[in-house]
Amino acid sequence: MISVKRFKRIYIEITNVCNLNCGFCPKTSRKPEFMELKLFKKILDEIKGYSEYLYFHVMGEPLLHPDIGVFLDLCAEKKFKVNITTNGTLIKETKNKLLSKPAIRAINFSLHIFDGKTSKKVVDEYLDEIFGFIIESGETPGFIVCFRQWDLEQENTANSVQKVQDPGWNSYILERIEKFFKVPRRIEDIPSEGNDIKLKDNVYVSQSSFFDWPDKGLPDLDEEGFCLGLRQQVAILVDGTVVPCCLDSEGTIDLGNISKAGFKQIIEGKRAVDLYRGFSERKVVESLCRKCGYRKRFG
Repeated sequence: MISVKRFKRIYIEITNVCNLNCGFCPKTSRKPEFMELKLFKKILDEIKGYSEYLYFHVMGEPLLHPDIGVFLDLCAEKKFKVNITTNGTLIKETKNKLLSKPAIRAINFSLHIFDGKTSKKVVDEYLDEIFGFIIESGETPGFIVCFRQWDLEQENTANSVQKVQDPGWNSYILERIEKFFKVPRRIEDIPSEGNDIKLKDNVYVSQSSFFDWPDKGLPDLDEEGFCLGLRQQVAILVDGTVVPCCLDSEGTIDLGNISKAGFKQIIEGKRAVDLYRGFSERKVVESLCRKCGYRKRFG
């Protein structure tokens, strides 16, 4: 039996549909879907007590979901705090809806969405909308905003270096952020030691090194290692499938479906227990996990 009674976070993929086609994203071959309200309500009931923090993130752009306002209201009723990861392109259309929702704890903006064909005008308009949102969100107590950007100075794998956005946009976006928040030095020169860099109260920037998403077509990295999947996190896909972590974009490690079984039953099932015990013994029992570049961060 899995000994964890609470997770640091639970990911809920409210849609696997996205309005962009970013190079770093692994995409998914699953049927495009938006989570139904009935299923979302059942998920909230099933996971109550396992975590108070939900992340609307796996695949897809959560701000596309037509019922996201209703979903957030339900989360507030159930005392969940929600973190939303978005590409930010729909913030103008949805900001009034978001800022009125007490369930929201944080909005994470993934800024690595532009390629060499994008115009400076498009990037500036995009950033201006986000900056305007931050000004308005400052009136909401405790509301956190985080910019997410790749750290291109860190070592990238051979596969990943081709996938990140044009490096020029990385630098330009950071310069715009520095200017807007009156940062006295280059963000890239600020020691972070893997932690977020504070720009002002409740506003941060996070720079992460790129990694190769787990893919069945990649060679095995090794059969030994560790991961926080099913320890600190678990994910529920748009159709109710439970997977160990937010990187299983295809639902390959299917632990069970919450439409057919209870959440407790699923995370205490044989496949989940074998995976958990395997990592406890530093053994990688799932084939997909053996192909995961992110797992290497845990040694």
